[in-house]
Amino acid sequence: MLDIKFIRENKDLIKEATKKKLIKVDIDELIGLDEKRKSLIVSVDKKRNEQNEVTKRISVAKDQNERNFLIADMQKLKIEMQKEEDEMREVIKAWQIIMLQVPNIPDMSVPDGKGEEDNKEVRKWGDIPEFDFDIKSHVEIMKNLDMVDFERGAKVAGFRGYFMKNEGALLNLALWQYTIDKFVTKKGFTPMIVPSMVSREPFVGTGYLPQGEEDLYKTQDGDFLSGTAEVATMGYYMNEVVDKKSLPIKFISFSPCFRREAGSHGKDTKGLFRVHEFYKVEQVVLCEASHEESVKWHEELLKNSEEIMQDLDVPYRVVICSSGDLGLGQVKKYDIEAWMPSEKKYRETHSCSYFHDFQTRRLNIRYKDDDGKMKYAHSLNNTAITSRALISAIENGQQKDGSIIIPDVLAKYLGKKLIKKL
Repeated sequence: MLDIKFIRENKDLIKEATKKKLIKVDIDELIGLDEKRKSLIVSVDKKRNEQNEVTKRISVAKDQNERNFLIADMQKLKIEMQKEEDEMREVIKAWQIIMLQVPNIPDMSVPDGKGEEDNKEVRKWGDIPEFDFDIKSHVEIMKNLDMVDFERGAKVAGFRGYFMKNEGALLNLALWQYTIDKFVTKKGFTPMIVPSMVSREPFVGTGYLPQGEEDLYKTQDGDFLSGTAEVATMGYYMNEVVDKKSLPIKFISFSPCFRREAGSHGKDTKGLFRVHEFYKVEQVVLCEASHEESVKWHEELLKNSEEIMQDLDVPYRVVICSSGDLGLGQVKKYDIEAWMPSEKKYRETHSCSYFHDFQTRRLNIRYKDDDGKMKYAHSLNNTAITSRALISAIENGQQKDGSIIIPDVLAKYLGKKLIKKL
């Protein structure tokens, strides 16, 4: 959420941001409501002060007629104040609804565009493998090696359900352990296993609600199942003042994730690329309220994930996302896309974003600066790893006989370099 003072003073800039992000929100209506909100607050406060003065006069009045007259004035004042308070509540409610829809301003380096088709390639890494045999998809490879069971997964969990088994299960465990080890021992991140079932407030705070509700699973008690560990991790310091000396705070968070994949009917209906339930390791950083700090950590988080892809020996490319592919709060976003041999194209595996104080203002996460002034921290996040990177590694590591060469960084956890049919 942006500061209303900033919105008032930069109305045209905010309007331009809504156009770039393809978000429909009436900024003029918001400013009109804000003027009315401020006017009503002043009026109610004035009447409350008048009421206090009348109360004092009643307490010292000696004449009964005077007291009755003052009491009549008091009742009239109460009715007027109650009417304005009711109006103020409705105005504030409408004001808050629109405030939650106002997008953050894209960085000037973000290319204009309508969606992911307008994302711009930044760089590529790795050589696209050449195969002298018919390329198999990860679905075929893993089924042949008894690493996954989609049929029984669908029987038990419905559409997009699956069981990971044998080396499929072990490879996933190895992937998570390797990632956590890398971030904790080499990069100084704090490891956390975070809740997947989260209350509404952190979802609103991170910007996933109210706009993204259709893609979330909801419990009968009004809680939600999260599609990323970012939500719970950002909620960790919600409504707290953190010590400036602790910044930057760096978390590497693991959780099960759930996504309804609303709007994805017919896309990736087979395999592990687009599923309703998966596991994810997420980087989350809180830093000082400085654009330079945010940019520095944005590049650092991207570098971390690129290192993982290189360790897995997966060819990939980095793209900078267009304005139409940015979420409500994102100032700038990079995607990493891994090469999928069976599809002969790159597919997204990581999203790396920074928000300035958009999320922390909503979540009320602050720190006291050296001058004693309270400031909202800046927040950033990036995928560390999901199974999407693993299925790319499997496809890129496939051999003519149906076996898979395992990346060295995972082989040490698995105890073997090759997975083959027995």
